[in-house]
Amino acid sequence: MKLSQIPHLVIVLFLVNCIDKQNERVFNSQITLKTNQYITVLGVAQDAGFPQIDCEKPCCKSFYNGKEDKKLVSCLGLVDLDDEKKWIFDATPDITSQVETLKTNHLSNGSIVNGVFLTHAHMGHYTGLMQLGREAMNANDIPVYTMPKMKNFIENNQPWQQLVNLKNIDLQPLKKDSTLVLNSNLKVTPFLVPHRDEFSETVGYKIESKNKSALFIPDINKWNIWNKQIVEEVKKVDYAFLDATFFKDGEVPRPMSDIPHPFIFETVKLFENESIETKSKIYFIHLNHTNPALKKSHKLKDSIQNLGFNFAKEGDNFSL
Repeated sequence: MKLSQIPHLVIVLFLVNCIDKQNERVFNSQITLKTNQYITVLGVAQDAGFPQIDCEKPCCKSFYNGKEDKKLVSCLGLVDLDDEKKWIFDATPDITSQVETLKTNHLSNGSIVNGVFLTHAHMGHYTGLMQLGREAMNANDIPVYTMPKMKNFIENNQPWQQLVNLKNIDLQPLKKDSTLVLNSNLKVTPFLVPHRDEFSETVGYKIESKNKSALFIPDINKWNIWNKQIVEEVKKVDYAFLDATFFKDGEVPRPMSDIPHPFIFETVKLFENESIETKSKIYFIHLNHTNPALKKSHKLKDSIQNLGFNFAKEGDNFSL
C-alpha cells in the first residue's frame, strides 16, 4: 500500500485490520493484563500539553467548546505488581495528575514513584521535578535516572540544584547503551538520539521484561540522521512509542527546520512496505496541540490508523 493511496483504502483491508486490532485495543484500555509487569500511558501531548497557553486557534478552541478533552504531556508509567514498584519516564508539567493516576489506578505502595527516568532537558520532560521540592511535597531521595550532561545540568542550575542539596531527589547516573537492571523482572537501557541538545543530551529508552520489550522515543530530530535504522529497531520490540510531534510540514507558522521532528507522514512513509505486524507495533506519542492526530477523530488520523499504525491514548496499558 502506497502512502499516496491513504485516502482510497480498500474497505475490506480496513475491516480486516479493525478486526485484528479490536481485541488489542480493548485489552490495552483495561488493566486485565497477561503479566504483572506492564507499561501504562500517562500522557500523549507535546511539552506544553493540550490546550496550549494563549492558543486561540481552532485546535485549542475545540477544548474550550467541549469537543476535545484535555491531553496531558507525554509520559509513560512502568509497573511491576510482583515487586510492588513503579517508575515514570519523564517528569512532565503534569506530574501531579500522572503520579496520582499511577497510585489510584495501578499501584499504591507508599512511594510516589520508585524512580524517574529523564530523556532530556526540555520543559515537558524534566520540569515536573519541581513538584518534588520543598515548596511542594518535599520528597525524600526520589531516584532520578539521568545521563551525564543531564545530571550536570541539574546539579549546577537552580532551582534543580536545590532538589539535590535538600535530598529531595537522588541522581542516579546512566550510561548510553548500558542496561540498568531494575529487578529480576525488568531492565531499562538508554540510547542516544539526535535532538536540539542545548542543555543536555537526549535519549530514548528500551524497556524490557522476560517476555516483551518496548521503545520510548518521544523526541528526535529526524530518523535519517540517527545512527540506527528505526524500521529495524521497531522490528526488534513488541511496542514502539515514537515521536509524532507534527503531522506534516507547514503545521506551525515558523520555520519548522528550527524545531525538527519526524513528521508522522515521514514515519509512515518509512514503514509503508512493512507488514501489518510491524506497523501495528508503533504507537505515536508526543503530539503538538496543532497536530490533527491529537483529536479524537480526524480523517488524517483515521487514514494512518487504517494502515495499521496506532496512536497512544492516556489509560492504555501494555503487558510486558
